[in-house]
Amino acid sequence: MKNPNLAKNTIWLRNEYRATERRTPLLPGGAADLINEGYEVVVERSGKRIIRNSAFAAVGCHIVDSGSWRDAPENTIILGLKELPHKPARLKNTHIYFAHAYKKQNGWYDLLSRFRAGDGNLLDIEYMAKDNNRVVAFGYWAGYMGAALALIHWNNKQAGDVRYLDNGLLPFNNAALLNKTIKNTGFSGNKPKVLIIGAQGRSGKGAVEIMQSHGAKVTCWGRDKTRHIDRAALLNHDILINCAYIKNKVPAFLRRQDLMNNTRLSVVADVSCDPFSSFNPIPLYHDTTSWDKPYQKVSGADSQKTIDIIAIDNLPSLLPREASEEFAELLLPYLMTLKDRQHDPVWTAAQDSFDKAVALMEYDRQELPAIHAAE
Repeated sequence: MKNPNLAKNTIWLRNEYRATERRTPLLPGGAADLINEGYEVVVERSGKRIIRNSAFAAVGCHIVDSGSWRDAPENTIILGLKELPHKPARLKNTHIYFAHAYKKQNGWYDLLSRFRAGDGNLLDIEYMAKDNNRVVAFGYWAGYMGAALALIHWNNKQAGDVRYLDNGLLPFNNAALLNKTIKNTGFSGNKPKVLIIGAQGRSGKGAVEIMQSHGAKVTCWGRDKTRHIDRAALLNHDILINCAYIKNKVPAFLRRQDLMNNTRLSVVADVSCDPFSSFNPIPLYHDTTSWDKPYQKVSGADSQKTIDIIAIDNLPSLLPREASEEFAELLLPYLMTLKDRQHDPVWTAAQDSFDKAVALMEYDRQELPAIHAAE
């Protein structure tokens, strides 16, 4: 672990590696506040970020080329959202982003090895917590957007119309345009019966709001309902929205053998979207869907019943402005404390999670050769 007192209080906002990622974890107003607090803020040029480069320059940020974080001084803190490119092989900086690496997801070992090789550090946003509760998330707009896509798709299926999702997705300029799109697909006049698991969380609340605003009949489940799944009740809904945040293995919410011809369920939006983890509560699919192909068709055990699953792992980027505004506001107070982060329990929780993940990686590295030798 690097001593945070050695940092020069520079926060470097990188351009996102993923081509479809338009969100930003930092807004110009927040950058100005950080500068006033004594931080230097560096922003990489981006042609896709929802906020223009000039807006950051106007408040005093230093604008640099995209991807130049690789050559940043090692004490610089690199801020982003989604995955890093596969190079460099050694990561020497402290990075803040959603790494999706602590539950042994695909590529977790290689990623953590890169941090270990470069003596770098990872403060994963997902593990910024206080009293065991996450403090920063895109949850509300993820649930809102996932439910919206499920409703659009179900409306199209009911009307027998051309399916909106078949043409791929582009970001919506605002939530009003998204809601107009939903209304334009509701030709059949039917209203779905919708089950939302994890309805009391941030993403669940977003899903509930948009479904209710369009007249859906909404059933809300929390942890008490998922300890012992009432599968008949679950399957007696048209749409399932999974917004549950899963930390440990739980009974599967939906299994292939549950998909029978006489069941009602036809559309699933897995907002939590963790297909690469053994904790996945909807083990019907093993890869995410994308903006180009937003859903995948899954068959039941007898191959007669099929459902469509939407599993996009950057849903809020389809509403990049609203999502960025909410998220940046939540994150900013913690960016302010980075220069003294060893005294902030939110950052120490994130650091502890990284240290435990690295320890697990090291254990696996030592155990695997022994296991193979014994075979």
